[in-house]
Amino acid sequence: SQVAALVQCTSSIITHTLSVSINISVSPPARMLSYLILALAFVGCVLSEGEGEERARLLAAKRVHNLYLVEGRDIVVQYSVHNVGQAAAINVQLTDAGFSTEDFDIAGGQLQVKFDRIAPNANVSHTVVVKPKKYGYFNFTAAEVSYQPSEDSAEIQIGYTSEPGEGGIIAFRDYDRKFSPHVFDWLIFALLMIPALLVPYMMWYNIKSKYATVPRGKKGRSD
Repeated sequence: SQVAALVQCTSSIITHTLSVSINISVSPPARMLSYLILALAFVGCVLSEGEGEERARLLAAKRVHNLYLVEGRDIVVQYSVHNVGQAAAINVQLTDAGFSTEDFDIAGGQLQVKFDRIAPNANVSHTVVVKPKKYGYFNFTAAEVSYQPSEDSAEIQIGYTSEPGEGGIIAFRDYDRKFSPHVFDWLIFALLMIPALLVPYMMWYNIKSKYATVPRGKKGRSD
């Protein structure tokens, strides 16, 4: 009924517009003013038809929180869903099919989660932790969000989150070579440096001890 009323309103505006267009006796300034009034009337018609309909509208985002993506290390992925509509979203289901079992292990969370209700101007978040099995470039695609726009509606709305895009997963050996504290390597280096420092010290200590034990002759006093 609301769609039919909107079509009827639009049709009447178009008919009036055509009648103004073919009326050659109207001056150009008056014709421009008439077009402006008709445009405002169309906007008012649309808004008046949409005021009585309260629906939920969801905005969803998908973000990867890691600064470096490393093979075999945890990658934290967060999903945020915000309801900017005037009604509660019902049976909201978030599904991410972008992490296949061939490429990732699920270390925490679920790739499919359901929220019974998201109130107007409210937001929910969900976190998943995955571990990449191999290195290389990977395209982080958008997740799917489905929901009912109101409690009385059986219609299913389908939307998508933002898409993080392509990211490079670093091989663990390259990451470890660059960012590891290398404690074991420093320990081996210290053990190898002990003989190089100890031998010269022992030689210096022996020479010092040898000359320190030799008594100094006393100079006689002349009469």
